[in-house]
Amino acid sequence: MDGLILVDKPQKLTSHDVVLELRRLLKIKKIGHFGTLDPLATGVLILAVGRATRLFPFFSKERKSYTGQIRLGFATETYDSFGRPTSAESQKLPDESEICEAMKKLEGEILQTPPLYSAKKYRGQPSYKLARGKKEVLLKPVKVFVHSFALQKYHPPHLEFEVQCSSGTYIRSIAHDLGQNLGCGAHLTGLKRITSGHFRLSDCLTLDKIKELIQQGRLEGFLIPLESLLPQFPKIILKEMGAVRARNGNWILPEDIQNVLLPERSLLLVFQEEKIFRLFSFEGKFLGLARKEPDQKGLLPFLVLN
Repeated sequence: MDGLILVDKPQKLTSHDVVLELRRLLKIKKIGHFGTLDPLATGVLILAVGRATRLFPFFSKERKSYTGQIRLGFATETYDSFGRPTSAESQKLPDESEICEAMKKLEGEILQTPPLYSAKKYRGQPSYKLARGKKEVLLKPVKVFVHSFALQKYHPPHLEFEVQCSSGTYIRSIAHDLGQNLGCGAHLTGLKRITSGHFRLSDCLTLDKIKELIQQGRLEGFLIPLESLLPQFPKIILKEMGAVRARNGNWILPEDIQNVLLPERSLLLVFQEEKIFRLFSFEGKFLGLARKEPDQKGLLPFLVLN
């Protein structure tokens, strides 16, 4: 079994909890997730099964978008409502215009320090384990890109927001930094991932629904096959000898190609930037990915799904 499963992750479960549950239900060990969601968060969680796990680099870097809630007034040690307060509650809260101005300052390329209570590695260990053991953790700020951070509703001390950001952005840190900039403290109280790349929350199924489909033997009801993945890249259909070359990681020559199918017009920009091609056998099996090298007539496979 190979492909993707789109899960609407429930609150309180970790991303790894969801992986373990799918491994149990499907009786398959080779399952992983493409982008962690905190226990507090719900929404789009992409799971890869079998050979699809090798496509991690193409999904992990996708832009994400979220809706959520922030509580103004005090910060917490975990930057969310699961942690203990780190200060007394502020009695002075900003008005809506001050919040919007502070949110604007967190847009664009910013340096962000991950929360201490996160899976971010520090000296080979997840920082949350060290933080729980009261050991010193000094996480370095990293560059992330916040495309937009917008206020949706404000009913003091709570606000609702929507954010679009690069992969690797911690929304808990955004909430914490917003509170610091406003001078009143803040922490995240709710979060829902609504998109990851071109996948949307409406594409996802609950764990209960997936379990029901598995019991019915309807794998096609929740598994996105390998052949449907990465549609932004042109599809190369190979002749028999071309497929042999691809499986061995050898150059694909023009005479090895049976047909070329271009992506939709809306996806052509990605193709022009990446110059990556999906390789298929004449029978329709996804063989891997190849790249057009400068000044070369052929294509060189760089990821082969044997």
